[in-house]
Amino acid sequence: MTIAILNGPNLNKLGRRTPTLYGQQSMETILIDIQRQYPDTHFLYSQSNHEGDLIDRLQDWAELPVDGIIINAGGYSHTSIALRDGIIFVRESNIPIVEVHITNIRMREEFRRVSLLTDVCSHAIIGQGTAGYCKAVDWIMDYKKNEK
Repeated sequence: MTIAILNGPNLNKLGRRTPTLYGQQSMETILIDIQRQYPDTHFLYSQSNHEGDLIDRLQDWAELPVDGIIINAGGYSHTSIALRDGIIFVRESNIPIVEVHITNIRMREEFRRVSLLTDVCSHAIIGQGTAGYCKAVDWIMDYKKNEK
């Protein structure tokens, strides 16, 4: 199984950016933990602070044999219609995509409470901390198992 993880702006600073909200683990540590927990799964990873780069990566992965995509689009979740359209393209390729938010966006500032991506993603995991990435892997694995 191959699962891709795509992180948006500022997530390259996990562990150092507002650790009281986002935790103290770096994304590198999170990825090591994920790989240890799922040794038989191949993971692709990309992060960008640039909207177009995220869309390019989604389009590239939609052309590969990936079993699912996990996306934490950060602040673009609340603003990017273009990223939303990229997710729709992925879904049209029959690839499940899970939206992850480390914090509970529905309990934060008003402008963060709505994600433009949630209703076009296959599933959303919100407010589960960095454990949300593993919960997303589990969801994709269950989805693929039940799909067969």
